[in-house]
Amino acid sequence: MIVEKYRHPIRFFGLATGIPWAFWFAAAYLSRITPARDVYVTAGSILGIVGLLSPMVTAFVMIFSDSALRRDSLNRLFRIKTIEPFYLFATCFLMLASILLAQAISLAFGYSASQFNFSGRFSFSAGIFPAWFLLFIAPLLEELAWHSYGTDSLRARFSLFTASMIFALFWVLWHFPLSFIKDYYHSNLVESGLLYSLNFCFSLIPFVLLMNWLYYKTGRNILVAVVFHITAGFFNEIFSTHPMSKVIQTAVLLVLTAFLVLRERDFFFNKVYLESVTFRHEEITLC
Repeated sequence: MIVEKYRHPIRFFGLATGIPWAFWFAAAYLSRITPARDVYVTAGSILGIVGLLSPMVTAFVMIFSDSALRRDSLNRLFRIKTIEPFYLFATCFLMLASILLAQAISLAFGYSASQFNFSGRFSFSAGIFPAWFLLFIAPLLEELAWHSYGTDSLRARFSLFTASMIFALFWVLWHFPLSFIKDYYHSNLVESGLLYSLNFCFSLIPFVLLMNWLYYKTGRNILVAVVFHITAGFFNEIFSTHPMSKVIQTAVLLVLTAFLVLRERDFFFNKVYLESVTFRHEEITLC
């Protein structure tokens, strides 16, 4: 089975953590220098992007040395026609539905209906790069690393549930230096309070499980992971959402995830991976 050829999770995740951390802690230092200068902002922004790029470069280097992995990655990147409409719809609109439902639930606790208005601005900045650019480029670069090599290297050794939980913990730690870069999303979360910082950490559990559920249900489709990640950031930014509604959203997604895990126990807990590619009218299982 091709997944078993993704053999080096420790090497991948070690490099995918250490290299970005080096660039991001340097960016954090530059962002806190006073008085601020344009050269510091520019340098810090570039360091931030280079750190974001490094896991993808790491994955590509590890994949390039093996022809089977190269073929597998290219095939999964451009495999669109095999996606069933249900999973395509969930990929595009699940996160929108969850934030709208969370905002609706928050009304019962006295929060304003103005949350449904478009915000017209972003909750963070990214130095010389516009926030909208980061909302699209960050998920793209991340998922070209996590779902080209990282996730499969864990799935080759663990059940989907365990692999997802390990990755969720890794992802929390991976984001850690970003909380020190002034005006970045994660830095603003820290300043908004402990509850909202913890919510971000816990929200990664259902998010990763749902994303990997979609990823493996669509034949390990990398673009599915990219689109799902983009929608998560985009839909959580376009509304005037109260931070507490994002806490409610995490609870909503946890309930949905628990339902899926209980409903598809074998899919999540079977350690042996069988690669299935689901077509609209038939299913083929590959060994």
